[in-house]
Amino acid sequence: MSFGLDVPFVPTPEPVVRRMLELADVKRGTVVYDLGAGDGRILIIAAKDFGATAVGVEAHPGRAALIEKRIAEEGLADKITLIRDDFFKVDVSKADVLALYLLTSVDQKLEPKLEKELKPGAKIVSHDFPFPGWVPERVERVRDTPFEHQIYVYVMPPKRQQGWQA
Repeated sequence: MSFGLDVPFVPTPEPVVRRMLELADVKRGTVVYDLGAGDGRILIIAAKDFGATAVGVEAHPGRAALIEKRIAEEGLADKITLIRDDFFKVDVSKADVLALYLLTSVDQKLEPKLEKELKPGAKIVSHDFPFPGWVPERVERVRDTPFEHQIYVYVMPPKRQQGWQA
């Protein structure tokens, strides 16, 4: 699957990024994954300002190169790993927090993968787009004038034989 064809690149505003990370209780020692990392802002803020270890997945060559440049400029190569690949192919089982700004249709396609790979208690923070069959633990509105954004916070439940039912 070519991710670039499924979701346009639209950066998450910095105040929204910060609130996403706060709502997910990101701190030193937290492992944050960003699927479709774009320009790397979630990775950089998570590592630099929250002390997290960050893993970005970005398939688009130009955006991946930009992220690598920003990581080097910020001196964060020891805190951030970039994987140049389709995020449907990348194992996310080490994530404590998964940050997303995708489309609801892509979230829906990700559901089985996340149910299979994420550990119980892992948090998913999704900017503007919910997971249709899941019930969020929290929904918060964030104003970034002139726009209002929604953040959906999900927590992976204990593993069950038949997957997660809302």
